[in-house]
Amino acid sequence: MAQFSPKRIAIDKANATLVIAVGITAFIVMFSLVASKALLSQRAYQSKVISQRETARDTLKSNLTAADELTTAYKEFSGATTNILGGNPQGDADRDGDNPRIILDALPSKYDFPALATSVEKLLKDNGYTITAFNGTDDEVAQQSASSPTDNPQAVEIPFSVEVNTNDQQAKRLVELFELSIRPMQINKLTLVGQNGELVITVIGKTYFQPEKNLDIKKELVK
Repeated sequence: MAQFSPKRIAIDKANATLVIAVGITAFIVMFSLVASKALLSQRAYQSKVISQRETARDTLKSNLTAADELTTAYKEFSGATTNILGGNPQGDADRDGDNPRIILDALPSKYDFPALATSVEKLLKDNGYTITAFNGTDDEVAQQSASSPTDNPQAVEIPFSVEVNTNDQQAKRLVELFELSIRPMQINKLTLVGQNGELVITVIGKTYFQPEKNLDIKKELVK
């Protein structure tokens, strides 16, 4: 049996103690590095969250200010004693009506071909024109998707054609009537034909509607 001197035993104990100390130190160092990395990552995340919250707060304050200004402007616009056409906001004549309703009538947010036909018919008949034909495509089903609210709404065309019987004097005013219409009207083609002492005028044109703007509030995940 091997014999170990007290000196050898002391050296072995010192080595064992050193190994244990090195192991503990290595563990502490690794733990510290991992913990430091986690803390730095958490700090960076919290800093980003705080930055995003501050941005959202500033945007909210700006929006609230803009909303108050818009509310004030809308009340002034809708409560004007004379509308934008020079008519009575409380009346029911051609140029009467409150400003918000006039704007909505001018550029509807939904596709409505029957309403267009009614509008053109009223415009012409109230000014003494006899309508003999009104044509177009009632494409409401196909236009349903185009009528949906979007983030960036664009005006959508509605083509139409109308034929009227008139005389020389009224013929001169016809184009002007379309130009003065509350709805935006663009005449693409104008045809005049003499028939039985009268003029038959065919107008091929288009008007527009513009879908509503999408105001959905979006959520953003901070990573």
